[in-house]
Amino acid sequence: MRLSRLFFTSLRDDPSDAEMPSHRLLVRAGYVRQLGSGIYSLLPLGFRATRRVEQVIREEIDGIGGQEMEMPVVHPAELWRESGRYQKIGPELVRFHDRGGRDMVLAMTHEEVVADLTRDLIRSYRQLPVIVYHFQTKFRDEPRARGGLIRVREFVMKDSYSIDVDEAGLDRSYRLHYEAYERIFRRLGLETVAVGADVGIMGGSLAHEFMVLNEYGEDTLVLCETGDYAANQQIAQVRKPEPPAEAVLPIEEVATPGTDTIAALAGFLGVGTDRTAKAAFFTTANGRLVTAIVRGDFEVNETKLVNAVKAVGGIRPAHREEIKAAGMEPGYGSPVGARDTVVVVDDLVARSPNLVAGANRAGFHLRNVNVGRDFQPDVLADITNARAGDPCPRCGAAVELRNGIEVGNIFKLGRDFTTALGATLLAEDGSRVHPIMGSYGIGLGRNLACIVEAHHDEKGIVWPAEVAPYAAHLVELGGDRDPSVRETAERLHDAAAEAGREILWDDRPESPGVKFTDAELLGMPWILTVSPRSLKAGGVEVRERAGGESRIVPVEEAEGLLTGRQAVPA
Repeated sequence: MRLSRLFFTSLRDDPSDAEMPSHRLLVRAGYVRQLGSGIYSLLPLGFRATRRVEQVIREEIDGIGGQEMEMPVVHPAELWRESGRYQKIGPELVRFHDRGGRDMVLAMTHEEVVADLTRDLIRSYRQLPVIVYHFQTKFRDEPRARGGLIRVREFVMKDSYSIDVDEAGLDRSYRLHYEAYERIFRRLGLETVAVGADVGIMGGSLAHEFMVLNEYGEDTLVLCETGDYAANQQIAQVRKPEPPAEAVLPIEEVATPGTDTIAALAGFLGVGTDRTAKAAFFTTANGRLVTAIVRGDFEVNETKLVNAVKAVGGIRPAHREEIKAAGMEPGYGSPVGARDTVVVVDDLVARSPNLVAGANRAGFHLRNVNVGRDFQPDVLADITNARAGDPCPRCGAAVELRNGIEVGNIFKLGRDFTTALGATLLAEDGSRVHPIMGSYGIGLGRNLACIVEAHHDEKGIVWPAEVAPYAAHLVELGGDRDPSVRETAERLHDAAAEAGREILWDDRPESPGVKFTDAELLGMPWILTVSPRSLKAGGVEVRERAGGESRIVPVEEAEGLLTGRQAVPA
């Protein structure tokens, strides 16, 4: 490909809104352009790199028996009503009417369609197991797009689905995908860690997310220092401290002016934050007030809280008037004497005697509050975030918190979707059963961005060979003045094309500085330079973008490198 004909332009300066290296470099190097918030065009270079990522995924999913197909991006809303997710999912799911007034949705994912196809096509256990997949556009109306391709509203995802007769079959399909994902990310040049995750809107019994560690990541990962445990903080468990045994003391009210935070309260009373009970207030989508009680040295985990109260549609922070309507005072609140609220108590609070809690009037707290005597929980559960240094739930070693970016996920869906849609099949014993499903996703654009995050330097992108849009970048210097330079460049370009290994040929009438800057920025694995100087020195200057010294090799050797006939120079 001649660079003079490529639909692209590079930028000398970083885009003003770029937070992450991948965002900055993909825009500067002419791989992507933003159309709207979280909506990007892939320019030819970005499209080629994405197709390379897609092919790696395709090869590995084909390798575990996946059958590629294509499913629609627009779905009748009735299908999502059957599964129950039309009501459960908030504004991220785009709903609209077609010209006939029928309710429709833009697909976020395709579990409903696969379950519908299953009830239509699968009649017997003899037709299973099945793995189907596709690469399809998804749209999620994210409240805050960020990080270039990291968090977008429109994206292409590989989503695959397994259909099995029983749990043993699902276990096998899940394991096959887990291992395929490890191979995929290894080939893409990504170091990932698989962490336990919340099943969220997908439902089911088990989920893993494949994460790359990155300081800009929005997910917090809880990792045992010995490698025994890894989980998303949304679901992570740790060994909580065991409170010392002590006699239950009488409750008493104390004046605590100006102490509407745990830190201020502990400082005023001269006690540790572990001797306090913190109240946090939330409202569910259907208007229920939830009062969450955790010890003052911990924070509420909203995902755990949502799961504990089964809050369809999620939760939001409660408004001041909602809290006061239940008989509680913001900043000085507790369930003692409260009404019309679902009280969710963390399991550590229930074991901690004689805590300081709010008195439900401004400027006052209660000493020696005890769960069970002074108020009754409606739900008792683990609802706290794991903290750095907490003991691992498996081995007791300290855990650390790291930021991560999710590049893939896998879910054991179980029979939720096939039961909801009435899909059944004939089992081997003659009974009729609902088939069991798994769901497995990888976002292409996010993986492309994470590859750049992992493979770049101060000059630009450094593509791994597996995903580079072109095998090499050929820089021609002085070809407009020296026919032998142009002839050599054409020879190398044409030889590579004939061997099925396209290269990017910079034939533009630009200065050497501009050409070399772009070559470093665009990041192809090899940079080859043809100039009067190189020809005089014996051939073509060859340099690996990832590092190493440049060297002059004969034209025949350079040609062999580009066509695959010649070994990589040492």
